[in-house]
Amino acid sequence: MTRRSNIEWTWVTWNPVTGCNKISDGCTHCYANRMALRLQGMGVDKYRYGFDVTTHPDVLNVPRRLPKPQIIFVNSMGDLFHDKVPDVFIKQVFSVMTKCPQHVFQVLTKRSARLRRIQSEIPWPNNVWMGVTVENAHYKYRIEDLRATPAFIKFLSVEPFLGPLPDLDLAGIGWVAVGGESGPGARPMKEECVLDLKDQCRKAGTAFFFKQWGGVNKKKTGRLLKGKIYDEMPTCPQFESGQVSLF
Repeated sequence: MTRRSNIEWTWVTWNPVTGCNKISDGCTHCYANRMALRLQGMGVDKYRYGFDVTTHPDVLNVPRRLPKPQIIFVNSMGDLFHDKVPDVFIKQVFSVMTKCPQHVFQVLTKRSARLRRIQSEIPWPNNVWMGVTVENAHYKYRIEDLRATPAFIKFLSVEPFLGPLPDLDLAGIGWVAVGGESGPGARPMKEECVLDLKDQCRKAGTAFFFKQWGGVNKKKTGRLLKGKIYDEMPTCPQFESGQVSLF
């Protein structure tokens, strides 16, 4: 089932895939891993395998039953492009999104090589936003993989923001969402890195969203950047028509 999300840039989450494994610097303190193990301990059947990669065909059609248009983050508890998720299942997820033009779907992956490999085999309706995580400069190659797709909205999730990202090529990137790491062991985010990335977005005409400073208590650190809230979103037909309201 979908769940009302606490993530500032979406409304609800939909998890036809759960589980993952750590592959890059941003994964060190994975919130989804902690949550999955907690839910497993509580006896939640969907997480009976903990954080092992698991597909859930029984929830594929949930978006088709939602009573009103939503902004939906796909797989907050896993990665759709994990190598243990069959191609056919990825195509089924995209098929459902294609059949639900009333919603906006936000898909995010760290496995950009697989995304690039199969992007020509899946449909790309204009209500699907495709994003990659770029937590520091080592993973800038994911942007090129994303740019190779025909996704209508391409976006970057710079969370956790772990190191400088100077001189990014933001051509074709419609949205950048930035956030500091939160929870136990949270690594600090430098203000000068955030401001530099904001300025890069301004020059490129890319929408900039500042999610949080993070830290052990993210509510205390808040979301103000130099005294301002940055809630910018990319332009898409669903917003322009009023079919989906932003917030």
